[in-house]
Amino acid sequence: MKFNELDLNRNIQKSLKDLEFINLTEIQEKTIPFLLNSKNDIIGLAQTGTGKTAAFGLPIINSISLKDKYPQAIILCPTRELCIQITKDLNSYSKYEEKLRITSIYGGANIQTQIKSLEKGSHIIVGTPGRVIDLIKRRKLKLSQIDHLVLDEADEMLNMGFKEDLDTILKKTPSEKQNLLFSATMPKEVLRITKNYMNNPDHIEVEKKESLKNIEHHYYMVNAKDKYKTLRRICDINPEIYGIVFCRTRRDTREIAEKLSKNNYNADSLHGDLSQSQRDHVMKRFRQKNIQILVATDVAARGIDINDLSHVINYNLPDDNEVYIHRAGRTGRIGKKGISIIIAHSRENRKLKSIEKILQKKLLPQEIPTGADICKKQLFSKIEKIINTKTNKDIDEFTPLIEEMTSDLDKTHLIKKIISLELHNLISVYKNAPDLNKDINNKTNRKQKRTQNRNKLNNNSSRSNKQHKEPKENIGKAEKGYSRFFINIGKKQDLESHNLIGLINENTRNRNINIGKIDIMRKFSFFEVENKHEEEILTGFKKTKFNGTKLKVEISKPPPTEKETIEKNRKPRKKNRTSRNKNKGKRKQKR
Repeated sequence: MKFNELDLNRNIQKSLKDLEFINLTEIQEKTIPFLLNSKNDIIGLAQTGTGKTAAFGLPIINSISLKDKYPQAIILCPTRELCIQITKDLNSYSKYEEKLRITSIYGGANIQTQIKSLEKGSHIIVGTPGRVIDLIKRRKLKLSQIDHLVLDEADEMLNMGFKEDLDTILKKTPSEKQNLLFSATMPKEVLRITKNYMNNPDHIEVEKKESLKNIEHHYYMVNAKDKYKTLRRICDINPEIYGIVFCRTRRDTREIAEKLSKNNYNADSLHGDLSQSQRDHVMKRFRQKNIQILVATDVAARGIDINDLSHVINYNLPDDNEVYIHRAGRTGRIGKKGISIIIAHSRENRKLKSIEKILQKKLLPQEIPTGADICKKQLFSKIEKIINTKTNKDIDEFTPLIEEMTSDLDKTHLIKKIISLELHNLISVYKNAPDLNKDINNKTNRKQKRTQNRNKLNNNSSRSNKQHKEPKENIGKAEKGYSRFFINIGKKQDLESHNLIGLINENTRNRNINIGKIDIMRKFSFFEVENKHEEEILTGFKKTKFNGTKLKVEISKPPPTEKETIEKNRKPRKKNRTSRNKNKGKRKQKR
């Protein structure tokens, strides 16, 4: 189906033509005609990047009464970045609707500016739950007359601990309105919203494999010590790369971004330690493509909505396979091609197979590029740029001087000098660079030989010597500046990382807490939080439950070292000299 076939008003169609919107995506084809002809509630299940904003945004813009200057629709989303992106998209769809006013309200920005915008009159509100509640409490935002309520990325909002905030906002809206809920997954918390606040909603679903059909999934098998080298080679073999590198921790993002910058890549990091102004600065540069490679954690990357990403690179695989789907969905958007890359090591074979299962397609193994491959690719890229560069007429006056200066050089010699100047650093890096594929193959062979030798020894000997590894010093210890906590729930209670983050945010009522490493075991888990939030965590988790289990949270102490264990178990020798002397005396009397 095509956009020009939709029953949208002339001004919207004109905007869509400017945007070169031609064919509808699956979620748009299933949603837009429905909303143009029905007031029923909708639950839409679709991954990131499938075109959800246009799916709900176009029918809402089409239905707005411009003469009424009060809020007629509110769109709630989890992050500031997504709020800004949705507002930008809605403004582009309504470019020729001159009287339509759309206001975005989110934390980290001047609230007075947002209040002034609301006072002028606004038809559509796009906001994050926290700031929406602030403005409701100040009586600057009234939702009593809205006709449409949209919860975008509902699962993410609940994962981030907005459950109570959503309840508060939804209670301020009229019962007679159209509710639209869009989510990538459907956890229990989202189902609760659908039962409590929606009226017999219609279900619209886009299959995961459909939403990822434009994405190729590659993996590189590497030695752990060669992960960064492999990342560099992936970036170098793709000179026009514009993508996100996903890491597990803030420390990893900082270190990798710093290494890339030192190695002359346009890279920066996005993590929880950044202030809002720093975050905005990084995102502005990334959107303008002044940053080619953004290194980020999953939490920090929430709400990033950019349609032109060429690559998503998984430097560390996530614990949850659904998170991999979210990451991959940030590329290959709206009909464009994209590549999702995993940098894996041999211990992650099982994880790769489970990802293949959820994707219902094979991950494609890739050879790590050699130094020669990279230099060749970069050379072709530079030559192609030179050939395709339009000559500037202003340079004509300098041409005679250039010809005079290069008169002693023939064409071949001149080209060599230009390329040497452009590729000098790259050639020096990869001149004697090892073949990382051989390294991983040799390591695999060595492991196989060790296994074979071990099996032979076990077969020839009736006794086996058990080797006890000494515990590493950092096992059970928190990162510097962080405290490690124990919580009495784990995989048995269906706990996942995003649930734990949501619990921390919800029970502390503080979404600015920096969360470090999370370890989820079968019946219990550990998580790290900045030292200054210790009391907030201990107080906030009192009298709380998760899936029916009463929560117990306490500061975790690292396990004792082997030396400490030996000292603790060593029994002191008792020297009772009095009793010993008495016994000696008795023996003398007997004699």
